[in-house]
Amino acid sequence: MSAPHLPADAGHPRPATRLASTTQLPPADRRLSPYTGYTRAHWEAAADRLLTALLPYATPHLAQYRLAGRTGYSGEWSDGVEGYARSFLLAAFRIAGAGGVDAPGSTVVGDLIERYATGLAAGTDPGHPEHWPPVTDRGQPMVEAASVAVAMHETRPWIWDRLPDTVRQNVAAWLGGFIGADVNDSNWRLFQVVAEEFLASVDAPHSRTEIEAGLARLDDWYRGGGWYTDGDGRKFDYYNAWALHLYPVLWARIAGARADPSVVASHRARLRTFLTTHQHFFGSDGAPVHQGRSLTYRYATAAPLWAGVLADATPLPPGRTRRLASGALKHFTDHEVPDQRGLLSLGWYRPYLPVTQPYSGPASPYWASKAFLGLLLPSDHPVWTAREEPGPVDTADRYTALPAPGWLLHSTAADGIVRLVNHGSDRLPPPPATSQDSPHYTRFAYSSATAPETPPAEGEFGPDNHIALLDGPSTASRRGRIHPLYTADRLAASWHRPLGPDGEEHSRIDTASVVHGPWEVRVHRIEAPAGVTVREGGWAVACDSAPPMGETGPGWALARRRDGLTTAIVSLLGRQDAPAPATPCHGDVAHARDHNAYGLHSATPLLTSPHPGGTHLLATLVVLTADPAVHGNLHALRAGTRAVLTPEGAVEITFPDGTTGRVPALGGRGVEQH
Repeated sequence: MSAPHLPADAGHPRPATRLASTTQLPPADRRLSPYTGYTRAHWEAAADRLLTALLPYATPHLAQYRLAGRTGYSGEWSDGVEGYARSFLLAAFRIAGAGGVDAPGSTVVGDLIERYATGLAAGTDPGHPEHWPPVTDRGQPMVEAASVAVAMHETRPWIWDRLPDTVRQNVAAWLGGFIGADVNDSNWRLFQVVAEEFLASVDAPHSRTEIEAGLARLDDWYRGGGWYTDGDGRKFDYYNAWALHLYPVLWARIAGARADPSVVASHRARLRTFLTTHQHFFGSDGAPVHQGRSLTYRYATAAPLWAGVLADATPLPPGRTRRLASGALKHFTDHEVPDQRGLLSLGWYRPYLPVTQPYSGPASPYWASKAFLGLLLPSDHPVWTAREEPGPVDTADRYTALPAPGWLLHSTAADGIVRLVNHGSDRLPPPPATSQDSPHYTRFAYSSATAPETPPAEGEFGPDNHIALLDGPSTASRRGRIHPLYTADRLAASWHRPLGPDGEEHSRIDTASVVHGPWEVRVHRIEAPAGVTVREGGWAVACDSAPPMGETGPGWALARRRDGLTTAIVSLLGRQDAPAPATPCHGDVAHARDHNAYGLHSATPLLTSPHPGGTHLLATLVVLTADPAVHGNLHALRAGTRAVLTPEGAVEITFPDGTTGRVPALGGRGVEQH
């Protein structure tokens, strides 16, 4: 089926009609919400602003939203449906949360009902000029169909039940494209589950076998500790939050008595376990740790917090749930998201395409609508009425080992930063799939205050949180496939074969990390030929206002923003001024422009040293901090940290505050985690 012909002005803003505009958030309520000031009224106002801002970009019969910007790889037709479906999800939470009834003097809810019912009728009518592309094998409409199905279920009394029979038949026929279709073997299986379950709920044709098979794949991907991989391999990221844990809850709401109680109980138990650790991914300013793909969905990271409450599957007190979710919403609001037009752009704060993927069209960021799931909870629910409670990072330094994804989280209360040490997630299919590198998956560390360097040029990679073998000025190796060794307490380790410019794997690097406070010590065992240079990078710090300053010296380097956010890297072992055998070490700072989602200007501290050939051991202190007590005492970083190699090959570490740690000997092939 070909794309319909639309008016020439489709996709260009037109005057908004009828829907009331709410552009200002209510005053902060510090009594109820001492951390964020946000209440349910703030969430409703934020939803209204997003929905109002989209209306001028609607096609005449409201079936598509044609925003300006880069087209996703499925094309403009699909992008238009994406705008409808993802905003319908937001509208559904707003409508259902209000019980389908407007507040006195308002027409917001009634206008939303009319708006999305009108678009639904036009989009599912195959003869209408604004009709939607069909749901076919592995096609993007599968993603959007799931949002439409969820939205129709949640608004059933106000939209579905009032639709003419012809429209309902068209909707069922459109969703019915899932039946017998080939679906990507990933979180997409759940799109089929919820869409066909909705069809079952309205007595339309569906396949119970396909529903059950999709749910069964979740069991195949479960790795314990609340964590799924998004398909076979080691694909750990926020799709756990806004898909793999979320859709089972939404499916159970649609299925009702048709759902197998044991399956529902299993999903709820896993969600409860997941939330015990997911709560640690938010900094004190509300920022989520910047790791993985589809980060342009931004505060959708809050979705499982609300899902846990909806499913009675949360270990968190109501006040903490709201503090974390509202913190994420407030963080982006404070950074001018949405923008002055009220739109969500392809980016993080500012528009920034390298943080997106080719499948992302202009309306893709509206999966952020999932963050508003909490509006389904009544206004008198404790999650809205309880006083905010502190999040984990607000009260103490925290350490969380996550063996399933191979991650260590360490956060500090003094600056509110959460750091993730990565020894397990590379988002690669299992071997023999080719090893590849992605800056959002293969860096050694990520945080709630930084983003990895993502140069816009294809094939170019940043040096941050990475150890590379250099065989010339432009031939830095990449990390590629990560082979986990262990993750426990404050230790994690893995090994990889560096990828050369030809994509071939060369040599071997084993790395262990031990964390304490804002500090991480990385111990590397490098097998490589003589003549190559070893380059190691600290964090990349970025901002829009001015380039971060840099300082260097023998065996160390740092970069610092004007607000004090500082990253430093210090040689401890195996290089100049370290115990023998050592090689000369040079400190440097790499400055870049427009390479980072966090700001226009970025800087990364670096250490470089020649590799003597054979097997060589290096130990490095890496720090990211906004605490003046830490970054204001550079001498303690340089002189107060020690690493000593024992006769058994272990490394004994002393951190700047005197705390000690120990990294076991590296070099055995070890037992990989799977």
